[in-house]
Amino acid sequence: MSTVRVRIKNLRLRTYIGFNPDETEKKQDVVINVRFEYEAPGGIDQDRVEDAVNYKTITKSIIRLVEGRSFLLLEKLTRDVLELVLENKHIDRATVQIDKPHALRFADSVSVELSGEN
Repeated sequence: MSTVRVRIKNLRLRTYIGFNPDETEKKQDVVINVRFEYEAPGGIDQDRVEDAVNYKTITKSIIRLVEGRSFLLLEKLTRDVLELVLENKHIDRATVQIDKPHALRFADSVSVELSGEN
């Protein structure tokens, strides 16, 4: 068996994030990075799609979640994305990092990172 590590890098989405009046009225950019691991039971040697985790399906679910809701806290958004990724029972562990660009005046971004396991 092989451990597969998948990374979804710099998924750029827009959502309502924050609790200040201007943040609740206008969507803001967020940048999402997801890493997850799963055990492939010989599937990668055999090139069998049914033994792989479909990262396109996971990405579409993340897009629906992020763009379809509003969040007061970056921490809550990060937690919800992590829980969504871990809903896939084939995934053993995952890490989600979400950046909110230009959240602070003199910083490129603020980010929150959470990890979890099945």
